[in-house]
Amino acid sequence: METIIETKNLTKIYGSATVVDNINLHVPKGKIYGLLGRNGAGKTTAMKMMLQLVYPTGGEIRLFGTDYKKNTPTLYGKIGSIIETPGFYNNLTGYENLQILAKLRGQLSKDSIQEALHIVGLEKETRKVFADYSLGMKQRLGIAAAIMHKPELLILDEPINGLDPIGISQIRSLLIELSHSRNTTIVISSHVLSEIEQLADTIGVMHNGKLIEEVNMEELHKRNRRYIEFNLSDGTTAAKILEKHYQIKDYLIKGNTIKVYDFTHSSGQINKTFVENGLLVTNINVEKENLEEYFSELIGGGNIA
Repeated sequence: METIIETKNLTKIYGSATVVDNINLHVPKGKIYGLLGRNGAGKTTAMKMMLQLVYPTGGEIRLFGTDYKKNTPTLYGKIGSIIETPGFYNNLTGYENLQILAKLRGQLSKDSIQEALHIVGLEKETRKVFADYSLGMKQRLGIAAAIMHKPELLILDEPINGLDPIGISQIRSLLIELSHSRNTTIVISSHVLSEIEQLADTIGVMHNGKLIEEVNMEELHKRNRRYIEFNLSDGTTAAKILEKHYQIKDYLIKGNTIKVYDFTHSSGQINKTFVENGLLVTNINVEKENLEEYFSELIGGGNIA
């Protein structure tokens, strides 16, 4: 599959702080790539480096198969982006704001502006000035500005941040439509797992500046593991019993709950051994790990947000 963005050992250091640490990203053509991680994980800095808003300390970036420093006008003419909050004139309408941007870009086509406003659902807001827009409308105008030159690649930093459920749903539908109907490649960052899960074809997980997972969403759903969950009197003792009697090391302890991912032995066998060794078992369930649990375990505990 053709790769639109590829980074090799991409690194950014500020003073003694390594903000992005040797990451290797692979963004396939025509897909939505979700860059997931807590606030401060390095997502925005990575995106800024792709757009030459911040220069790397080390590593390589290839866009459309080409070194990002070569043939810059042509490469970046194929890209639309929103990094942090879109900036517009408060006293102008959405159309007027886009008209100014179009002139700055050397694009004077009225049709391209109207089409962009139509795609984001703002074509009827002809008199309302930007200051009177809702947050969702402001985000949609930002996307209109990013797509009015029909880019092949969109790089969007937290475009659903702060939106209400209706606004989130609108942005989600818009991005999926752009990907499917225009074959637009989209990189979207977020700390909200549930939203990325509904959007992305591929996910990259960043934590403390490192890319700790890059996986196709379909493969990830297949990979979500089943486990036997025991609620008992002493999780630490239970772990020692698993290792001593069954050589099981694939487990996770949370307090007095232990999750066993190894199905070599039945839950009945293990339960009998626990009881024979003085543990009180209060509950046994066979469960399937959800994505929240998976990513919580991946980044070492806690939620993504």
